[in-house]
Amino acid sequence: MKKPFLIVGLGNPGVRYAETRHNAGFWFLDRVAGLAQIGLRAQSRLQADVARTRLHGHDCLLARPRTFMNHSGQAVRSVMDYYGVEPESLLVAYDELDLSPGVARLKAGGGHGGHNGLRDIFRHLPDHGFLRLRIGIGHPGNKDAVTAYVLSRADAADEEAIRGSISEAVDVLPAVLAGDLGAAMKKLHTVSDHGI
Repeated sequence: MKKPFLIVGLGNPGVRYAETRHNAGFWFLDRVAGLAQIGLRAQSRLQADVARTRLHGHDCLLARPRTFMNHSGQAVRSVMDYYGVEPESLLVAYDELDLSPGVARLKAGGGHGGHNGLRDIFRHLPDHGFLRLRIGIGHPGNKDAVTAYVLSRADAADEEAIRGSISEAVDVLPAVLAGDLGAAMKKLHTVSDHGI
């Protein structure tokens, strides 16, 4: 039997962080769950909220770690091990300082770019070739200001741009799930180039 495709959104749990820039990965996951009309259920032994569904004809898992961002890796590994997910069938969505609000980028493999959630996933997964959805949130301009910036809410214009890029990313999911990353990247990177 074909193993499921796992979509993970990164963020911090709890109401305090729900609307912060660092939770852009959660926003993406929530959009996907909303379109699939499913709710995620807490699975404490996996340290994640999980749902299994059909998306565009594919068997998919949606997972939201219940750990804080810096400990995302344990949850991701637990879900992968439990459901038998292969690294090439993993998509991780997260906030990206190096992209402007309104820009989203897909990539396969690469480094963690200093992102603490990815860094922890790297610790728990020997294969770093998984797919990433980088959701641009912009940069405060000073590295000393990054923590406060990612843990605060964007202004209305930036938040609208971020959520717009998430919608564009959701639109290319059929190509991603079909294994046509090239087509997904071309479409997403073209539509989200309007980001400043």
